[in-house]
Amino acid sequence: MENDTSSQLQDEEKIALRDLLKPYILRWYWLILGAVVAVIIAWFFLRYSIPVYNTQSTILIKEVKKSTSSQPDMSVISEISGLGSMSTNSVDNEIEIFKSRKLMLSVVRELGIETSIFREGNIKDSELYKETSPFIVRVINENKKAAFPQEPVQVQLHGNEITLSSEFLPKKIITSFGKTISLPFGTYLIQKNPQYNFKKESDGNYKMQFMSGMSRTLGLLSQLSVKLVDDDATVILLGMNHSVPEKAEDVLKRLAIDYNRDASLDKNSEAQKTADFIEDRIRIIARELGEVENQKENFKVENKIADIASEAEISLQSISHGKQEQLENESQLELVNSLLGYMNNQNSYQVLPLNVGLTNPDTSSNIALFNQLVIERNRLLENSTPANPVVQDVTKQINSMRSSIVSSLQKTLSGLQIKRNNLLNEQNKVAGRISKIPLQEKLFRSIERQQNIKEQLYLLLLQKREEAAISLAIAAPKARVVDDPLTSGIPVSPKRQIIYLAALLVGLLIPLGIIYLIELFNNRIKSKKDLEKLLQGGTVIGELPRIGNDQPDIVQVNDLSPMAEAFRILITNMNFMLPKNKKGHVVFVTSSVKGEGKTFTSVNLALTLATPRKKVIIIGSDIRNPQLQRYNESRKGLKGITEYMYDQEIKADEIIHRSTFNPHCDVIYSGSIAPNPTDLLSNGRYQELVESLKDRYDYIVLDTAPLMLVTDSFLIVDTADVVVYVVRSEYTPKDLIDFANKQIYEGKIKNVGFVLNDVSNTEGGYGYNYGYGYGYSAKEKQSWWKKIFRF
Repeated sequence: MENDTSSQLQDEEKIALRDLLKPYILRWYWLILGAVVAVIIAWFFLRYSIPVYNTQSTILIKEVKKSTSSQPDMSVISEISGLGSMSTNSVDNEIEIFKSRKLMLSVVRELGIETSIFREGNIKDSELYKETSPFIVRVINENKKAAFPQEPVQVQLHGNEITLSSEFLPKKIITSFGKTISLPFGTYLIQKNPQYNFKKESDGNYKMQFMSGMSRTLGLLSQLSVKLVDDDATVILLGMNHSVPEKAEDVLKRLAIDYNRDASLDKNSEAQKTADFIEDRIRIIARELGEVENQKENFKVENKIADIASEAEISLQSISHGKQEQLENESQLELVNSLLGYMNNQNSYQVLPLNVGLTNPDTSSNIALFNQLVIERNRLLENSTPANPVVQDVTKQINSMRSSIVSSLQKTLSGLQIKRNNLLNEQNKVAGRISKIPLQEKLFRSIERQQNIKEQLYLLLLQKREEAAISLAIAAPKARVVDDPLTSGIPVSPKRQIIYLAALLVGLLIPLGIIYLIELFNNRIKSKKDLEKLLQGGTVIGELPRIGNDQPDIVQVNDLSPMAEAFRILITNMNFMLPKNKKGHVVFVTSSVKGEGKTFTSVNLALTLATPRKKVIIIGSDIRNPQLQRYNESRKGLKGITEYMYDQEIKADEIIHRSTFNPHCDVIYSGSIAPNPTDLLSNGRYQELVESLKDRYDYIVLDTAPLMLVTDSFLIVDTADVVVYVVRSEYTPKDLIDFANKQIYEGKIKNVGFVLNDVSNTEGGYGYNYGYGYGYSAKEKQSWWKKIFRF
């Protein structure tokens, strides 16, 4: 007995577990689809994400004392002497120095990496650095109070032309290499990168991320890690995670250099003060020299000269050259006038002078051709007359060529006259400039003298700065680079395995969560088990399968479809509830609300019951909302139960009609919609009709109104031998089952059998998973995946 109880409990646990997993197993393809989509998204993320590499370098710190707990006596002595804080020279302090903003800012300034340059791509932008970047950006002056753009500035490079555009900028800025540009947040200089291979295509779209030096410093510090290699050593491990390994290596190299420089500066305060003084003087002299340069530039611009001596020499040469051109021009004018006069005074068929010195080659070639034609004409006239066609043709050519030569000479004459006027004007301008040269030279020499003084002083200060730098460099460095910066070939971010694993988990969890929420908020009856759990006074006697759009909703004669077999099973179970040895069983078909398939169940139940040995009649007892007529539209308007209850003279045979679907089934339609259905159902005529039909029919199926909506069905429920209560899968709320239980408990409906309508294949019981009927199921073969995932 105990073994049977234990076995039963185990079976119940398995069933409960199976019910719990059923929604997930039925939607197994959701999990696969979610996992596949998540992995694909992860692949695209990895494909277009920017990899970050780790660069490391080790530095040995010399001349420091390691602060450890193994030296308690020394720390006590330091505290007693009162010099503890002053004599601290631990490697921990050096680590903090490496993390300082000041040190990193000097690295940023010296490397000139305040501005990041990106190559614009279709999906992701790639950062360019050194030989991969066609240009470099130098910061001339940074406006510390100005706001920098949050988004990168668009850059279009076409040859030497650079176009900057951004919402942050008031307008597009067009510049070229080597020219300073003034932006709202500072002054910048864009130069060609000498390390870039300009044989490659450099034109295209780029982006520049402008940042202040301090902002760039903070960004690099967030990527920098500084720690001890070992607690007992003074070797520091510098690490940096960055998407551009070359930039990270340069930063770490420069970090060590600047650290040593600052350490040396601490040791050489006097030399540093000298260097600072020299630096201040250099800045002052540089500013003054710039002002003198501006004066010199303005003077040249205002007077439109580049070099006074050169300008004077050029002016004198211009006068000499102008006079020479004037003489040549006059000579050409005289030659042209002479030729025109010669041609006007001579016969049209005489040879013209050729090599007289004309500079126009076209005119000279035309004269040579003219002379050849004249000679040819004269030769022809020696043996023929002027009327000869050949002579006439040559004569036409001579006349045409003569006109062309005259026209060319006239054009040449006009051009020479214009040139003569231009030469005279130019000679006058040059003479005016020469007269101003002495005064300009005097003023320019005064400016140039100041410039030479400033330049000599500037060069002297530069020399002194180098001497001070040498004296600072004499001191031994405080740190020594043990290992130069080296970048790992494997990116530290994103990690492919973790990304794929996380994507797979998310791809599974999201469908699981959706399925869980769907089941959590589902308040509909779905399966027979759901209905059985809620029932308190009835049993489930049948399940009706869901009808597809291409399937008939009427059971045909000799029908072997799953729907027909479902109704046969329903009839079998229903017969066990009916009294034995009684004719004229009354089957009361109802539901809680509209839309649960009550009329569908009534019609097909009656058609399935009707056989040559069993006569069946179905009565449309829902006289408020008749539905039977929808299965045969042609019978709308026929007399029905309403007319029978209203008119005492109407006989039962007048309202009975033969079904068009089954000859063994008769129908009594609802008839007209009555204004007082409750009064009609209470007058006793309905009960009389049912009693009279029991002797004529084996089954009387009553298609009634929903119990929850109206009271009509309660008025005639006493006539029923069995109540078929229809519940629709995925439609009927679970709360409505409480209403049915209450009616059963109060005795308003008796001998109730529930039918679950519109059951999907996934929610159906044994019959729907394996097929109804020997003939039907024998023809249908299940695929392997259905066998695996069936539940």
